[in-house]
Amino acid sequence: MADFTSGSFQPVIDDAQADAGSVTRVILTSGKVYYDLRAALDKNPDPRVALVRVEQYYPLPTIEMGHVLANYSGAELVWVQDEPENQGAWPFISLVLAKHLANDKIRVVSRAASAAPSTGSAKVHAVEQEGLVARALNFDAA
Repeated sequence: MADFTSGSFQPVIDDAQADAGSVTRVILTSGKVYYDLRAALDKNPDPRVALVRVEQYYPLPTIEMGHVLANYSGAELVWVQDEPENQGAWPFISLVLAKHLANDKIRVVSRAASAAPSTGSAKVHAVEQEGLVARALNFDAA
């Protein structure tokens, strides 16, 4: 686990609440959606899920990611983002991170590809966000 006492910038932050032996899905994410996912897991804990924050995209901290992901050997990797699939970090993550993964497998949970970054409606956004979090945490929908 990461040392949070140093106060220095951490490009990748492991899930301090996760029991590595129980984890079968590692969610990699960044930004506000992390807090939505954390709130959902706090409300309905699932020991099968580790929530890992990626705080730096470029250069991708592959060494730090490798150290964190080594704790969860064999777990499914999922990138979760607020943005549509063709926007945000996913296009970069899918190209660069996959090269450094032992099994080259990572999937995305995001909004559908779109020309616009958001719907423009707070109500629609809230419904989409709730669905996005549910899909990220639902093992039946994988």
